Amino acid sequence: MDEQVNARQVKRRAPRGKTLVSRFPSMDVSPTLTRHPMPSPRTLALPFSLGLAALSAVLAPQAQAYELPSINLGLTTFVDGAPPPGGPGLYLMSYLQPYSADHFKDQHGNDLALPQSKVRVVPWVNQFVYQSDVDVLGAKLGGMLLLPAVLSASLDDGAGGAILGDTQTGMGDPVLGAYLQWQPVMGEQGPVFSQRVELDVTLPMGSYDKTKGLTPGANHSSIEAYWSGTWWVTPKVTASSRLFYLWNGKNSDPLSTRFASHGISEARDYQAGQAVHANLAVDYQLTPQWRIGLAGYWLQQLTETKVNGDALSGSKEHVVGVGPGAMVSFDMKNHLVFNHYTEMSARNRTEGQRMTLRYIHQFN
Repeated sequence: MDEQVNARQVKRRAPRGKTLVSRFPSMDVSPTLTRHPMPSPRTLALPFSLGLAALSAVLAPQAQAYELPSINLGLTTFVDGAPPPGGPGLYLMSYLQPYSADHFKDQHGNDLALPQSKVRVVPWVNQFVYQSDVDVLGAKLGGMLLLPAVLSASLDDGAGGAILGDTQTGMGDPVLGAYLQWQPVMGEQGPVFSQRVELDVTLPMGSYDKTKGLTPGANHSSIEAYWSGTWWVTPKVTASSRLFYLWNGKNSDPLSTRFASHGISEARDYQAGQAVHANLAVDYQLTPQWRIGLAGYWLQQLTETKVNGDALSGSKEHVVGVGPGAMVSFDMKNHLVFNHYTEMSARNRTEGQRMTLRYIHQFN
């Protein structure tokens, strides 16, 4: 065997209480909005963010902008850059991420003047990850398939749906990804640093109804790349980060009046802007089975959304979320992670509460 150390070897060499548990590839949930403080009836648009660039629940046909698709906001947290806990093989990661918000923010962070502002969504995401034993550039090659769905969704605008519209449930847009996972750099007391890079493509195959206020599919492709790393500050304390860059394709079939409040009488197409976002986490290992810590996420849209090829001024989105979390490892093949986030500093998005429950299982 070369200088690479596989996950099982790391488990044997790591000191007591130092079991590695990875957070490899995955996704998120959070709604988006538009930019006018006084949306016209049936014109407020809310693309919903649901994960790794995967479930783009699009609160869409209505008017303002919240146009970013679903992205990974807080789905992956503790020990994120480490390799799969049981070594090479097939893994299932199943996520529930209920989201609720009572604030719809404009580009200045002020609440939109709606009679009522409530969104409730429960997405369910199943991700299949295969970690191979094939070496590429000193790392192990892997791949993943992510299948998102919206189990339930509701919008309450206080006007019987005249502003935000109705909702749709069903399958979201699937995501395909390939990644390189490096084995941990080892020190005298165990692992010191581990990292991974991944490239994901979202396929516009989910349920999409441009007349609905929220639908599971975005009706456009997206490409997202990320780097993830974990540092062992001490044998029991780790700090992890995952940094993303998102590019969005064009939706060529929006509701024609989607951007009417911006003076655009007919929207033939639109393209959400490019964005960067990050997940950050710090945890402490209480026992070989339990970790507790804090986690957070940050999103910043870099370029304006384009409608009919022209930039839509004031459309950039921003949000920050932070909260506690815990992870329990039942054995090398079964792990459960819980996180809760409170959002703040939202711009052109909803601002609310997000809970994440993530189960990880190795099949072989």
